[in-house]
Amino acid sequence: MTSDSTRTEELPIYESLIRERGDVVEEARVLAEETQHQMSQALNGVAAPPRETGAH
Repeated sequence: MTSDSTRTEELPIYESLIRERGDVVEEARVLAEETQHQMSQALNGVAAPPRETGAH
C-alpha cells in the first residue's frame, strides 16, 4: 500500500485542482461525518437545533 504523500506526488493534476478549487473530497467527508452524527443523535431522541445552510 502506498502512503498518502506518495499518492499525491503521483497525482500533480489532483494537487493543482485542490489548490485552485479546494479539497471537495475532504469537505464531503466532513459533511458526511456531521450528518452521520446528527442522524445518530436523532435516532437516539436527542434534538439538535436547525442549521442554516447558506446566506440569504
